[in-house]
Amino acid sequence: MTTKELSRRAAVDVLGGEPDDATLRRFLHGLPGVDAVGLEQRAAGLGTRSIKTTSKAWALDTIIKLIDLTTLEGADTPGKVRSLVAKAKSPDAADASTPRVAAVCVYGDMVGDAVTALGSLHGDPDDGLISVAAVATAFPSGRSSLAIKLADTAEAVAAGADEIDMVIDRGAFLSGRYGLVFDQIAQVKEACRREDGSYASLKVILETGELNTYDNIKRASWLGILAGGDFIKTSTGKVQPAATLPTTLLMLETVRDWYRGTGEKIGVKPAGGIRASKDAVKYLVTVAETVGEEWLQPHLFRFGASSLLNDVLLQRQKLSSGHYSGPDYVTID
Repeated sequence: MTTKELSRRAAVDVLGGEPDDATLRRFLHGLPGVDAVGLEQRAAGLGTRSIKTTSKAWALDTIIKLIDLTTLEGADTPGKVRSLVAKAKSPDAADASTPRVAAVCVYGDMVGDAVTALGSLHGDPDDGLISVAAVATAFPSGRSSLAIKLADTAEAVAAGADEIDMVIDRGAFLSGRYGLVFDQIAQVKEACRREDGSYASLKVILETGELNTYDNIKRASWLGILAGGDFIKTSTGKVQPAATLPTTLLMLETVRDWYRGTGEKIGVKPAGGIRASKDAVKYLVTVAETVGEEWLQPHLFRFGASSLLNDVLLQRQKLSSGHYSGPDYVTID
């Protein structure tokens, strides 16, 4: 049985029927509405939790281990990807105790360069190695045919991508074509299949900044999970607002509810706009308080970031030396 067929079976069990527009609409619009004021108050409260110095060192190292170090620009070159990988492998050349990041995230045509540059360090971040994540499905707009989206995904996986970050069709979602969105996610998941029968991990990007309401974000989160996503991800980083603490909290609550109902753990990835260590710590607290500290590992939580790592390194150096380094201490991204 293919992953697509398994996803459909799981969805049928939860939905009580085939995942077509009518069944999905009945389920998604039957979910309890989101109390926006309450959600934002909970997020604000979690964001005020203090971290002791001893815990701060652990938090900074944990943040590094959960970062997808990212370059997603039209001007990306093989040389820039090699530089990104060098930083991923050794974030702080002056401190060998600095952990490695979880993954490097690049466009699909750069996957081969990333895999080659990683060499023997290419592998599972839960084992201390570094994955290669590729954005696909006509990222960031998602405006292309399904055939192109599937080819985009399959090509990245064939080149060695361990993870695929896909974007949903927000236009289809917002117009209520939930069955179409479900089917596209399920087919992209099947395109993540490798020759040996294993699958690259699939992160489903909701682009929360375009979904307009918390209720829509909740529905899209459920839809991404029902269709077989291994992660739900806030944003491409190309649309504002990108990741926010209330939005991430809402997605974590969805993952928690799914786990309680099915026993399956789904990952969450806030991406875009998280640049400061103090903000990233708020996300760690939110994860721990919502789904538990067991989610603070690479196969269940990630930060999509390009500049966050630099601030974490500066804060880490401050803890060890007692003073801040100058701006030339870290590489410029």
